[in-house]
Amino acid sequence: MNSPPDSAEDLPPPAHARPVLRVRDGEVAAVDDMLIDEVPVALVYNGISHAVMMATPADLEEFALGFSLSEAIIEAPGQCYGIDVERSTAGLAVHLEIANGAFMALKERRRSLAGRTGCGLCGVDSLDQVRRPLPRLAPATGFHAAGVRRALAAIGAEQRLTHLTGAAHAAAWCGMAGDILIAREDVGRHNALDKVIGAMAREGSRPGDGFLLITSRVSYEMAQKAAMAGVSALVGMSAPTLAAVDLAARAGMTLLAFARGRDFVCYTHADRIELGE
Repeated sequence: MNSPPDSAEDLPPPAHARPVLRVRDGEVAAVDDMLIDEVPVALVYNGISHAVMMATPADLEEFALGFSLSEAIIEAPGQCYGIDVERSTAGLAVHLEIANGAFMALKERRRSLAGRTGCGLCGVDSLDQVRRPLPRLAPATGFHAAGVRRALAAIGAEQRLTHLTGAAHAAAWCGMAGDILIAREDVGRHNALDKVIGAMAREGSRPGDGFLLITSRVSYEMAQKAAMAGVSALVGMSAPTLAAVDLAARAGMTLLAFARGRDFVCYTHADRIELGE
């Protein structure tokens, strides 16, 4: 995959200032407030539009690559030959050129949905398809509570859009020592995670060398995306769902949630995290 990263000059800014009337402690003031942007982003594979997502217009090539990997449209980054972002009056289109075999499988998936009036999950036409085959994850080595706490202390400095708007989710790829190696934000929590997964693929990150940290709740889809990326340790700052915990247990993923400050709850495979200081 040889396409260059998104040019910031070619995309709308991720946040905009708008005049508002603020009332605080009885004081009234006319001020500018920063609002995070979300725009329609079409993911177009070999010329055929597959999905339209509402996303923050930044890191879109990483988003498209991460989405393609975490949703099993492609099995490896090498099956994506190129990515281009195109602006239009209606939104943004991300064009991906993918391997013929992956494209044929995608077309078959789309054909199975033809003529249906609706489905519970996008791209899924039966209950059996909700539980996608998961990789069996190797136990994380060197996963330590001290590293989790270090990452938690550092994530705030990576959340520029959150500080500006209060409306962004963040995801981060962290080394086992807690260094934040990649961080991305988006109005959608799934989008933020896909952006990180795409950046990891571009940089050749090895999934066993670290853990994923997300500022949102840990839903089934978030745990599934992490598992599909081959990451065996996931840390969420908010609550998990039962389905996410069950998925992590099946896949061999160590799942932490309610991670704030020095505290967390380990829901699965607690024997795989070192708790000493």
